[in-house]
Amino acid sequence: MRMVDIIIKKKEGIKLSKEEIEFFVKGITDGSIPDYQASALLMAICLKGMDDEETLNLTLAMASSGDTVDLSQIPKVKVDKHSTGGVGDKTTLILGPMVAALGVPIAKMSGRGLGHTGGTIDKLESIPGFNTQLTQEEFIRIVKDIGLAVAGQTGNLVPADKKLYALRDVTGTVDSIPLIASSIMSKKLAAGADAIVLDVKAGSGAFMKTAEDARKLAKAMVEIGKGAKRKTVAVITDMNRPLGNAVGNALEVREAIEVLSGHGPDDITTVCITLAAKMLELAGMGDFEKCAQLAGGTIRDGSALMKFKQMIKAQHGNEKVADDPDLLPSAKYTVEYKAASKGYISAIISDKLGVASMLLGAGRATKEDSVDPSAGITLLKKTGDMVEAGEPIMILHANSQSLFKESVNQLEQAVVISSEKPPETPLIIDIIQ
Repeated sequence: MRMVDIIIKKKEGIKLSKEEIEFFVKGITDGSIPDYQASALLMAICLKGMDDEETLNLTLAMASSGDTVDLSQIPKVKVDKHSTGGVGDKTTLILGPMVAALGVPIAKMSGRGLGHTGGTIDKLESIPGFNTQLTQEEFIRIVKDIGLAVAGQTGNLVPADKKLYALRDVTGTVDSIPLIASSIMSKKLAAGADAIVLDVKAGSGAFMKTAEDARKLAKAMVEIGKGAKRKTVAVITDMNRPLGNAVGNALEVREAIEVLSGHGPDDITTVCITLAAKMLELAGMGDFEKCAQLAGGTIRDGSALMKFKQMIKAQHGNEKVADDPDLLPSAKYTVEYKAASKGYISAIISDKLGVASMLLGAGRATKEDSVDPSAGITLLKKTGDMVEAGEPIMILHANSQSLFKESVNQLEQAVVISSEKPPETPLIIDIIQ
């Protein structure tokens, strides 16, 4: 089998066989296929596409290209959740404790962020002492003990994806739905869960800018899950607006605690209850309506917050932050960002808000950058709110005053004020199952 023949075949729009796809994945993993040939095939896939069977075969080959996590020691159905990322997306911190409080084990491997803000691991590491670098044995032990652990990826999990992702980033082939779907789902399959809930974001602050593209990606990933014999559901949620009021690592942990305590913003609470209900439904806890009531009940009775504390303690963090969020890191300087004119906030463009937060230190421009856990933005007003000229609409947090100017420049492009109130749009756009 020759790589050049596989490239030509896909260039001509012909379906690749399972054996050809496995040959490609093995070669990219062991280095026997050079980057220029791998890049050529990625471009051919980007231009000609893949059908469901090809995408499934690519995903399965990538998932088995390295280590896999065996969760069989943990009883009951293990449900995983993945978000395609967004501004203010701290859902794992909230729905993990909600679901675990109802007896469904959550063994979650998460990543660091590149871009707007930190990933789930960065957010958890803003909790003093919290350890995300667990061995597989520690990870499984904690889940067996308390039903919940969130850790960084360990070992050699899906090495093929790491190599292909790096190539896609520099060859203009990131926006291929088969490549995106196989990248996400290969990691989910390798992580060992029995069922998967996908939070697919759509909008300015998301990778998929339109609901139509988000649906295509959601359907592709659900088909992969079906082909891999994993129960899979995708919830398409709106990311034309930031989720919640906090953007930044410690700020988002603080807001997660507010939600778990029963007084968080309505939007993030609604999304988390929806996602948690789908996870509980896949675990066999009842229909969606019953599971939504169960999920909301964990906030009302305090069991979700208690589970969050247990996880922090089990992973060597200071669980007192759940009762006193002031123990979280806080920035040395704050500045108010004020409305330029009177009117309704018709839009807060999420990706520009995310960049403004990154410029304060809350995210990474490159993989080598460090994240300031205390940096970020707190929203005082949201889309649809009336504001007066000069009224504060955000608070910026940073540890250097020199960072505010560039961030404010971004915010001037992010906030749109108009004379008419914008129409309300749904947070939950669709559910694909």
